[in-house]
Amino acid sequence: MKALIRKYNFVPVLATFFVMGFCDVVGIATSYVKQDFGLSETVAGFIPSMVFIWFLLLSVPSALLMNRFGRKTMVQVSNVVTFIGMLIPFFVYNMPAVMCAFILLGIGNTLLQVSLNPLLTNVVGGERLSSCLTGGQVIKALSSFCAPFIALFASSALGGWKYIFTIYAAVTLLSFLLLEMTYVEREKTETRGTSVAEAFGLLKDKVILLFFLGIFFVVGVDVGTNTVSAKLLIERCGLAVENASLGASVYFISRTAGAFLGTFLLARVNDIKYLKVNVILAIAAMAVLFFAQSLTLILFGIGAIGFFCSSVFSVLFSLALKARPQKSNEISGFMITGVCGGAVIPPLMGLATEITGSQIGSLAVISVCLLYLLYCSFAAAKKANG
Repeated sequence: MKALIRKYNFVPVLATFFVMGFCDVVGIATSYVKQDFGLSETVAGFIPSMVFIWFLLLSVPSALLMNRFGRKTMVQVSNVVTFIGMLIPFFVYNMPAVMCAFILLGIGNTLLQVSLNPLLTNVVGGERLSSCLTGGQVIKALSSFCAPFIALFASSALGGWKYIFTIYAAVTLLSFLLLEMTYVEREKTETRGTSVAEAFGLLKDKVILLFFLGIFFVVGVDVGTNTVSAKLLIERCGLAVENASLGASVYFISRTAGAFLGTFLLARVNDIKYLKVNVILAIAAMAVLFFAQSLTLILFGIGAIGFFCSSVFSVLFSLALKARPQKSNEISGFMITGVCGGAVIPPLMGLATEITGSQIGSLAVISVCLLYLLYCSFAAAKKANG
């Protein structure tokens, strides 16, 4: 019986990826908050920063704490922080309260992404790591896909979109309880502690730096496309905010489908070649968005970017872990630090939009991110062959 329990102990770990997807609510939430509090485009562009800036500030310290307390403990701490944050808008709904909720969501998600990805290695063999990490991204994408519908349900049935946070609090509590009842063997780490300076010293490794910047820019593409999807439909098709959430829905369902397909393909094909082909196709989809004016074509471009970029994060993360497996906790921290791209890219998009007077500015910023990913895929292939 104990052997059977251990055989399926990866299920609650994978299920926790659903909580990881909560950070993507900031995309559709930006449009709602902007409308509720009358914010400018530039100010609204900083809303995602409240979530993603913590990946820059806390990822490496979280990785070092994980060495001391263990991966499962850090995941559970992240669940507690997220639960508290999601309760705040239920009691108080004003700008400071919403920002506080996003800050706690960001802190909790940082701890979660640093610890959950390597925790999966505690229950999954190395040969299946890329595939299982992508499977986790499928669950995360499903969570992201559900966000606009949960917000719409909360708005129509519960009296306000803000009650999406209450629903998230309940799901987080369930995740905590399931994982708490699951046996996960404690990982073995180096007995000598790693200092912050030594941890940052890993960035001297050109391979680690390459993949770190790749994570930075792919998260920028993800958050940027999620955020601009509704704005494009409002600007070019004249849709209301509630209806413009269709763009985010198409993006996330496409990302879910791409990640689901990637789960199977990455178990059979070379991950670097898969990365290269998908980035090239994503750039082609972005080119379509620059000129698209119809609802159908815009949704096609948004969906295609979501589909082709769906597995990029997990491939880059897996390649980094494989490069230095003995430093998996520290490398996980560095890779998740790159998620701060979600804090940096949206404000640049907002600024570029105000300069150009249209969402062309936002698309240009996302395009720069995609071009780096193209370079990264070719550089990774060169290092693998050399």
